[in-house]
Amino acid sequence: MNITLTTKYRDEIYDFRTSDTKQYTHCFHSYPAMMIPQVAERILSEYGKDARLLFDPYCGTGTSLVEANLKGIESIGTDINPLARLIAKVKTTVINLVDLDYYLRDFSSFILSVNLGAKISNVSIPYFKNIDYWFKKETQLSLAIIKDYIKNIDNPDIRDFFYCAFSETVRDVSLTRNSEFKLYRMKHNKIQEFNPDVLSVMVQKLVRNRNGMKEYIALKRNNSKALIYDFNTVYRIPESIIQLGSVDIVITSPPYGDSRTTVAYGQFSRLANQWLGFEEMNEVDTRSMGGGRFKEFKEFGFEMLDCALKEIAKKDNKRGYDVISFYVDYEKSINNISKVIKNGGIVAYVVGNRKVKGIQIPNDEITQEFFERNGFGHIKTIIREIPNKRMPKRNSPTNIVGLTDTTMNYEYIVVMKKDE
Repeated sequence: MNITLTTKYRDEIYDFRTSDTKQYTHCFHSYPAMMIPQVAERILSEYGKDARLLFDPYCGTGTSLVEANLKGIESIGTDINPLARLIAKVKTTVINLVDLDYYLRDFSSFILSVNLGAKISNVSIPYFKNIDYWFKKETQLSLAIIKDYIKNIDNPDIRDFFYCAFSETVRDVSLTRNSEFKLYRMKHNKIQEFNPDVLSVMVQKLVRNRNGMKEYIALKRNNSKALIYDFNTVYRIPESIIQLGSVDIVITSPPYGDSRTTVAYGQFSRLANQWLGFEEMNEVDTRSMGGGRFKEFKEFGFEMLDCALKEIAKKDNKRGYDVISFYVDYEKSINNISKVIKNGGIVAYVVGNRKVKGIQIPNDEITQEFFERNGFGHIKTIIREIPNKRMPKRNSPTNIVGLTDTTMNYEYIVVMKKDE
């Protein structure tokens, strides 16, 4: 049965202006362009009452996976960023609090001994390009001491719990401007004043995350689990992991464009990935959708998209190819995702309508069109204002210094249903 276009409307309820977006394990780690948990929870409450399996094809730090598990729904997520996968895994893995508290007490004692002047031997500071540019020498030593402690934790889940807190500590004590999602160094006068207490920052992260884990355990239903993978849905979805027609619901927030000009997840994660030793860290942005550049003009057979691409190409041919590259990959990804959703299954994509060279690109309409080509009908599109999502709201579409434009002040929740 085909469902025809019904409605697209602004709903202030979905703004969740006064809601706590950092409840449970959602508090664990900052990350750019995170979907707020209240959106995932509301969609699940409306469309996932009988769902047994949720899939998030761009899972990031696991917001929808956490919400699914809280409702007793099994979940699968995939992301090409190793840091995102670590965070998602830690946020959805139940840890015995008695065991965790043992390690937290031991770590606190260890930190106390360090502060009292205990000698720490065989601590190795990792080498990577520009480490001295991003970290003061004393900060490097403190981070190395913490990392050396963590690697000796024998419980792998607790070890990852510590690494998650360590990752956020790395960024907080670096010389980056933490208000930015890309890597920008502090101004010289700020650097001179900046002397973080690295060990205390780590302890604060651990305590906060421990409390979030306690809340998560208290509310989690049954033994539902989340499985996290690294496959790229642009190219494939392994049937050994997700069988065709097996997914009840997809709730996700895909990238809104190529990483170079929207949200550079790789840049945001780079310092933590380097300290954690993730070898694939340099491939995050190049493996993202649109990371491989398309070298010729392509039409998609959808007037809204094709017109926008032509206008962009008129202003900047090279930039037009960048945008085409993203939508080539986006369509491939949606084609693959459509195959694993069962008949009657639901998809909810939270997208933003970005501007390139001053040209508006209607990602909500494009998403709807790409799914309709795969046998889905449109249920509704909800428009919500973005009051607190960490992503740029202004950019420089002309690359002229000082000339900026609004990017995405609203999100569009596109809800589709696969024909039965």
